[in-house]
Amino acid sequence: MKLNNWQIAGVLGFGAALVAVGMGSCVSIPKGAQAVKPFNKDQYLGKWYEIARMDFKFEKGLSNVTAQYDTQGNDAIKVTNRGYSAKENKWKESTGKAKPAGNADEGRLKVSFFGPFYAGYNVIAMDKDYQYALVAGNNLNYLWILSRQTTIPDAVKQAYLEKARNLGYEVDKLIWTKHDKSK
Repeated sequence: MKLNNWQIAGVLGFGAALVAVGMGSCVSIPKGAQAVKPFNKDQYLGKWYEIARMDFKFEKGLSNVTAQYDTQGNDAIKVTNRGYSAKENKWKESTGKAKPAGNADEGRLKVSFFGPFYAGYNVIAMDKDYQYALVAGNNLNYLWILSRQTTIPDAVKQAYLEKARNLGYEVDKLIWTKHDKSK
């Protein structure tokens, strides 16, 4: 059977759409990890300072990293990440959106900075006052330690490192974020 160019384009377009839909709904949590429950989205909103992260290309070389979470209507959350690039001598900012990835009372969100493509954002540890958080991505390549201040108590830090280590994270590869600028 011979296909015309428009038929080939249609098949390829349909295949690309299936891949995009599949990738857009690929939101998971690392094996053995459990999201915080109960989770109060409204208490989680506001500014967080990144204390440490598993490095990846979108944050490579950034210091003074913060994340701001604001209500965007319904269950949606506006996410604004900022960081300072010493190499470029400028602030960088990226805005995205987050939505619950399951039950609203569970610390599982799906976050997107690129259109319909979402990634897992799983709050796996949190103090009762919502001052410190341990956040896991889809897999063991993504991990963040967050605080409402630019520092974190050593006891909290050690507890979060132990939890991450027990899940299989290579915590010695964490980048400890420097906070020495303000804007």
